[in-house]
Amino acid sequence: MAHETMDVSVIIVNYNVRELLRQALKSVLRASEYVRAEIIVVDNNSVDGSISMVRREFPDVVLIGNENNVGFATANNQAIRQATGRYLLILNPDTIVQEDTLEALVQFMDDTPDAGAAGPKILNPDGSFARESRRSFPTPRVALYRMTGLSRLFPRSRIFGKYNLSYLPEDEVSEVDALSGSCMMVRKDALERGWHSNPAACPGAGLLDEAFFMYGEDLDWCYRIQHAGWKIYYTPATQIIHYKGASTRKNDLRYVRLFHGAMLRFANKHLQQDYPRFFLWGLRLAVIVRGAVAAVTSWLRHPALTDFMMLTGAMAILGWYRSSTLAAGFPLLFYMTVGPGFAAAATSGIGALGGYRGRALRLGPVLAGVTLAVCLLATASFFVKQIAFSRVTVLASLPSGLLVLGVARLVRRGIRPIRGRTILVGVRTDIKDLVKALQPKLSLAGFVETQPDTTTNTQNDVPRLGTVHQLRDIVKVYGIRDVVFAASSLSNKEIFALLRRLQGLRVQCRILAADAKHITGNDSALLEAEDAIGALPGSSRIFGALAALIGAAVYPLVAAAARMCGGKWTTLAKHTRQWPDVLIGRRPLVGFRAGDPYMPPSDWGLSEGVFAVTDALDPGEANAAEQAYWYYVRNQSAVLDWIIVTRAIRLMR
Repeated sequence: MAHETMDVSVIIVNYNVRELLRQALKSVLRASEYVRAEIIVVDNNSVDGSISMVRREFPDVVLIGNENNVGFATANNQAIRQATGRYLLILNPDTIVQEDTLEALVQFMDDTPDAGAAGPKILNPDGSFARESRRSFPTPRVALYRMTGLSRLFPRSRIFGKYNLSYLPEDEVSEVDALSGSCMMVRKDALERGWHSNPAACPGAGLLDEAFFMYGEDLDWCYRIQHAGWKIYYTPATQIIHYKGASTRKNDLRYVRLFHGAMLRFANKHLQQDYPRFFLWGLRLAVIVRGAVAAVTSWLRHPALTDFMMLTGAMAILGWYRSSTLAAGFPLLFYMTVGPGFAAAATSGIGALGGYRGRALRLGPVLAGVTLAVCLLATASFFVKQIAFSRVTVLASLPSGLLVLGVARLVRRGIRPIRGRTILVGVRTDIKDLVKALQPKLSLAGFVETQPDTTTNTQNDVPRLGTVHQLRDIVKVYGIRDVVFAASSLSNKEIFALLRRLQGLRVQCRILAADAKHITGNDSALLEAEDAIGALPGSSRIFGALAALIGAAVYPLVAAAARMCGGKWTTLAKHTRQWPDVLIGRRPLVGFRAGDPYMPPSDWGLSEGVFAVTDALDPGEANAAEQAYWYYVRNQSAVLDWIIVTRAIRLMR
C-alpha cells in the first residue's frame, strides 16, 4: 500500500480520545470502500490505550506514535511527509463522516482543478449547521465584529456576518477564505507548487506552520494556499458530525486564550503589511477584554458561588431568628465573619471532594463539606470568643446547610435530562439486543423504528413510540432529551439526515456503536456500556488512611469470622491483613493486582493495591478491565475508592 498512489490519505491526530478515535476510524473505513484510501493516525503520547486499540482493531492503519504531545500542526506534518495520496484529508478524531464523504470530496476536487482545498458541511451533534464550516480571515474589522457579538446579532449581514460567512446559503458551493481543520481535504500538489506555475516561480503553500500549537493553523494554511494561486471551496455535497469537547466551549477562558492568541499570531504573520499598527494594537486590546469578560462570566456561573451565597443567606436567617429570641440581637460581626466563613469552609470542602466537577449533583461531597464547615466553625468558636455568639446557631447550620444545598441540587437534577427521557432509534430486528445492552445503563422511554410496523407495541418491555417519520414530534410530545441512534441499524448518512430533522430542539444525540458497548455523546464524553463504577475526583489518600484505621480495628473480628465461617470472610481477611501497608504508604487502598489477566500500563501511575479496580466489576464484565482502569486513572477520588471497595466487598466469594 505504501508504494501505491492513493486517491486520498486520511490523517487523524489523536490525543487521549480513544473511543472517539475508534468511532471515527470505523466511519472512515466505511467511507473508504469507494475510493483508494490510506489512513494515518498520529498519536501525541496518549495514555488511554489509544495506540494499543489502533494496533489491535485497525491493523491496516498506519500508526505514528509520538513520545510527547508535539501539537496539532507538527503531528499532521509528520503524516503528510509519509502520505501517498493525491489528496490529504485532515480529520479530527472527534468526527464521524458519512459513507460518501471521501468519494464526494475526491470527486469535487477532481472536478475543480483550481481547488487547493475543500471542506464539507459540518454538523453539530444536534444536527444544526456548524458555523465553522467556512470562514473569512480575521482581519481587524472582521475580528472586531466577531468579538463584539455583532456577527451573532446580525448573521445575515454581509458586513457583520463576514467571519463565518453566515449570510451565504448552507446548501450552495461557495468560494471562501478558510475551512475548519476538523475536516479539510487539501490537494497535495498545492503544497508543492503554485496554480499553473512552476515551483521556482511560485512555490506551493508548504506544510502546516508548527508555530501554531492549537487553533489557527488551518487559517494560516488556507491563507498560504490562496497566496499560491489556489482557491478554497466549501461544498455541501457531503457532511460530517463534529463532536466538540470542553476545550472548544466558547466562554471557556482556555479557549479564549488559545483561539484569540492564534488570531493574533495570524494577524502578526500576515496582516501587518496591510493594516496600520494601531489596528493590530486594537485587536490585541479586544482579545484582552474578551478574555477578562470570559473569566468574570465563568466565575459568576460557577456553582460554588451559588452555594456560597445560599449558605451565607441561610446563616444570616439563622442569626436573625436566634437574635429574635434573645434580649440582645446578634452583632454585625456575626454576619460579616461567621456566615461567610461557614459558607467558604463548606464550599471549599465540597470542592476538595470534587463536588464541582463531573457529576456535581451528588450529595456525598455536600454532606462532607457542610459537616467539615460545622466542625471548623464550632472549633473556632472555642478559641475565638469574639465569634462565639451562639453555638445553637452553629449546630443548626448543619441541617440548614444540607437542606439548602440538597434542595438546590435536587431542583437542578430535575431540570437536567432525567432517566426515562431517552429513546433508541433503530431497526425492529435489532431492537431487542440493543435494548438489552442499554437498559441497565439508561432507562429508555421507548424505541423508534426506521420502518412502519404496528404488529406490536412493545419490545423487551420498552414501548414502541413510532417511526422515524414521527421522530421530531415524538421528541417534543414525550419531552425526550436523549436520542440514541443504533449504528448497527442505520448508516451514518441516515443518522445525519435524522439529526437534521431534530435541528432546533434541545435534545442530546448519541450514537450507539455496532458492538453495543460504546455510546458517543455530543459533549465528547463517552458513556461506556460496560462502566460499573462512578466517580468524583478528590483526596483518596485521606480516605485510604481512614479506611485502614477502621480495617485494623476490625481485623481481629474479621480473622475470627474467617476461621469459623471461611468463604467470603477468608477473602476479606486476606485484604484487611494489608491495612498496615496502607497506613505507612507502602501501597494504596485501590490499585491493580499483580498477575491479573489485564495489567494497566506503567505510565498510568497505578500501584499494586489492597483492592483492584477490577474487583468492582461483575464476573461477566472482565473484558471491560482496560476501560475501568482508564476511568479510574482519570477520575481517581475518595468517593470512587469508596464505591470500588464497597462493591468489591459485596462481590467477594
